Amino acid sequence: MRFIIITGLSGSGKSTAAKVLEDEGFYVIDNLPLTLLPAFFEQGGGEIVDSVGVAVVMDVRNPHFVTGSDNVFAAIRKAGHEPEIFFFDAADDELIRRFSTTRRRHPLSNYTTVTAAIAEERSLLQPLRERATVVFDSSLLSVHQLKAAVLRCLHGSSDLAVPMSVRLQSFGFRYGIPLESDLVIDVRFLPNPHYVEALRPLTGCDKPVRDFVLEQPECCEFLDRTRSWLAFLIPRYRQEGKRYLTISIGCTGGHHRSVAIVEALRDCLKESQDVTITHRDLIKEEG
Repeated sequence: MRFIIITGLSGSGKSTAAKVLEDEGFYVIDNLPLTLLPAFFEQGGGEIVDSVGVAVVMDVRNPHFVTGSDNVFAAIRKAGHEPEIFFFDAADDELIRRFSTTRRRHPLSNYTTVTAAIAEERSLLQPLRERATVVFDSSLLSVHQLKAAVLRCLHGSSDLAVPMSVRLQSFGFRYGIPLESDLVIDVRFLPNPHYVEALRPLTGCDKPVRDFVLEQPECCEFLDRTRSWLAFLIPRYRQEGKRYLTISIGCTGGHHRSVAIVEALRDCLKESQDVTITHRDLIKEEG
């Protein structure tokens, strides 16, 4: 079982990291009393989460965390668990700005100013920073960039670090644009199989319709340009921490052109992406 301690300065991104780990299947505990950690493992905590791991957010909110961590960590190691320490930090001026923006109260509220509280917190946590498995400096990172950094640390691979599912969806404009769309592509410029009597009762899943649509010269160029465009966009969405991308491709009724294009794009994307497809309006009757 993987065991991670999330710690660091207040306002530096610990809550963001906790949410990332929770999404990855970790059992996340916030501000658990330090003395309860060994008991958690002894009384079956490991059985709950042994398939992934447990993450515990601990910081100066717990007055005994800094002074008592060595003995507790030693007890955890004796029980067979090796704790990793994810330490989150940021520049003082950035932390001050964040506290000013959110109007949160600093945990060391007995200090007269936020600046003094940050200085005292930094001093208290310095020994843990020196022992940290990894230190994240969030000073210049957006929330999405920080999430991506945590995922890269977890998985150790840029390909696995920010997994993203791509959903290709055909639809008919006459029934409205899907609200969940991230990207919308209009293929109504292509010749319409609806006006070919033999093709009208078929759909873009049928080979005669696919051949009719995909063999059009403008369609070949369109697919080449779209593949190149998506090859540029998808890695950049992933770098920003996006986990799901819905690409909606529309024609008039959602039966012929958009369906054929989705099927064609699925074939070229599935080698490098986790791709699912949906034909939203395929079963609707044209009216």
